[in-house]
Amino acid sequence: MSELNPPAAEAALAETTLLPGLSAVAQAYDVVFCDVWGVIHNGVAAYEAAHDALTRFRRAGGTAILISNAPRPGTAVMTQLDRLGVPREAYDDIVTSGDMTRMTVEERIAEPLFHIGPPRDAPIFEGLPTRFAPVEEASYVVCTGLWNDREETPDDYRGLFEPLVARRAPLICANPDIVVEVGGTLVYCAGALATLYEEMGGPAVYFGKPHEPVYREALARAARLRGEEVPVSRVLAIGDAIRTDIAGAAGIGADALFIAKGIHAEDLKLEADRLDPEIARAFFAEQPHRPKAAMALLGW
Repeated sequence: MSELNPPAAEAALAETTLLPGLSAVAQAYDVVFCDVWGVIHNGVAAYEAAHDALTRFRRAGGTAILISNAPRPGTAVMTQLDRLGVPREAYDDIVTSGDMTRMTVEERIAEPLFHIGPPRDAPIFEGLPTRFAPVEEASYVVCTGLWNDREETPDDYRGLFEPLVARRAPLICANPDIVVEVGGTLVYCAGALATLYEEMGGPAVYFGKPHEPVYREALARAARLRGEEVPVSRVLAIGDAIRTDIAGAAGIGADALFIAKGIHAEDLKLEADRLDPEIARAFFAEQPHRPKAAMALLGW
């Protein structure tokens, strides 16, 4: 597998370039690691220009691996993409935080667990002889999200967390995202609950971006698809979240392409899906991790 290297200090300080399209830099990369929610779709509708850009990148010889913090297996994400009209020609494979969480559940299959999350996340346990248990009996917690992310907030879970924190039960976070955009509205994700759990003194383990294991898995799959190891210098990570997508790229030493029409759209004051250079420059200057390039929406 390709070696992961932290970025050089001068690269981290370089000015972010505003791109007219992915085609402007496509030849510099063999592989893209592309976020799903916020880049390819917004939870309600797909962005046609985004999946067209990925399709064109693949036709030119590139490999596109989708990396999602969805707390569901990659097969479930593929089904959702099918439903939204995203063609399978737009990507080679999908790696999710749900896949990584499921591996951990398999390793701890004999231990009783308590699940926090909506019914739509049930596929993460499908086919496994999982031992579900009430809070008082669970050895650990798997958190895939809030039970009702349209009405609840993390504070609603303080009482539930208190006995778990008291006995130091680990919380496995299947989606490190704090919020996600759903049709223009931001809703809380499992990462918000895991953050609260840690603030209360409990141990939390995160799977997905920006954590390294999901990138190692993506690199391994890219190597199998291409028949050779892929240098991180030939990987472009695409995403809309500084905290996960851009930080994750920085952590492995890969270049990042930031998509503004996502969870940071309000911060960037997008108008008619146009990214103002001055506003963007000020925004990136304040971030702990700076992308190499940016676009309002992913397109070719």
